[in-house]
Amino acid sequence: MTSLVKTYQNKIDGDKVIWFIVCLLAMFSILAVYSATGSAAFKTRGGNTEYYLIRQSIFVFGGLGMTYLCSRLHYMKYSNLAPLLLVIAVPLLIYTLGFGKSENQASRWISLPFINATFQTSDFAKLVLIVFVARSLAIKQEFIKDFNSAFLPIIIPVALVCGLIAPADLSTAGLLFVTCLLMMFIGRVSLKYVGMLILVGLMLFAFLVILGSFFPEVIRLDTWVVRINDWMYGAIDPGGQVEQSKIAIANGQLFGVGPGNSFQRNYLPAPYSDFIYAIICEEYGLVGGLMVIGLYLWLLIRCVRIVTKSPRTFGAILAMGLCLNIVIQAFANIAVSVHMVPVTGLTLPLISMGGTSILFTCIAFGIILSVSKFVDEPKMHLIELQEIEDDESNN
Repeated sequence: MTSLVKTYQNKIDGDKVIWFIVCLLAMFSILAVYSATGSAAFKTRGGNTEYYLIRQSIFVFGGLGMTYLCSRLHYMKYSNLAPLLLVIAVPLLIYTLGFGKSENQASRWISLPFINATFQTSDFAKLVLIVFVARSLAIKQEFIKDFNSAFLPIIIPVALVCGLIAPADLSTAGLLFVTCLLMMFIGRVSLKYVGMLILVGLMLFAFLVILGSFFPEVIRLDTWVVRINDWMYGAIDPGGQVEQSKIAIANGQLFGVGPGNSFQRNYLPAPYSDFIYAIICEEYGLVGGLMVIGLYLWLLIRCVRIVTKSPRTFGAILAMGLCLNIVIQAFANIAVSVHMVPVTGLTLPLISMGGTSILFTCIAFGIILSVSKFVDEPKMHLIELQEIEDDESNN
């Protein structure tokens, strides 16, 4: 048995196809961000274009390191940590809402002392809630149809976390809420309870709209209205970001204008984050744009395979929840670039420039890979699971 463990630990953990997808997305991230930040470098860094390249590379490779470390940890340990992490996440969200650093009229970040950096607490809370919901659904499978003992302990954390994220970041809260709904559907929760959660979500949104009328400095109601009107009735600003995004995609045609040759990056307000997909389409054409879409779809297919073969309910729901959150966010970002949905502010996972968003996306990939390795190595799953249970009994 010792020989089996040593042999297994020498290998890269998890689904090799998912590792391949992660590496390709990371490559797209470094190339696209380096190109998209050219104008920003001249405006804020005196023409030092390498600054953003180095910064993004540090986050990407640091994130890949986190992916590897998280893939080595048995996924059942995340189940044990979930309640404690949720207790930490909720106060962090409350603190961010009241005392967080405000950018673009949104308090989404807290400043970290001594290192002159910011931390987006919603990225942490999003990951923790998904793990917690997966844990709750797995533990309560025997009586999942019962309202008081199964459904109520799930709906309260979901409503609380999404409600605290929504005032400053409605799109992230909505994405997380939909992810939890899908996880509950996969976890065999009664449809009437899922419908009740949707009703709770609508009531919470209505409450935020009313509250936004009295506290516009906290709840970005005016921004929500402008974005919806812009999407439904045409651009309020004909030269605005969505119009520039569509021009960039059209310029790319089939094979693009080439890496580093984007013209619209000079006009898009956030070409390295919210609208990075438009820059990819302009520089790499329809071929590059379809390749990015294909990578996210490929990830979804591989995670469906994990769900169908996972030996434990928690692993299956956890991997699917994390995957759905990544994939839905990716397609929401892409849909914004082609004006299919209102502007959301959601980044393209693992591609857009960022710090905490990249790190927590990489952690999510690591957890998915942790689940996937026990699909292909069921014997190892039983060995490590027994060790975890032995540790818990000793403690």
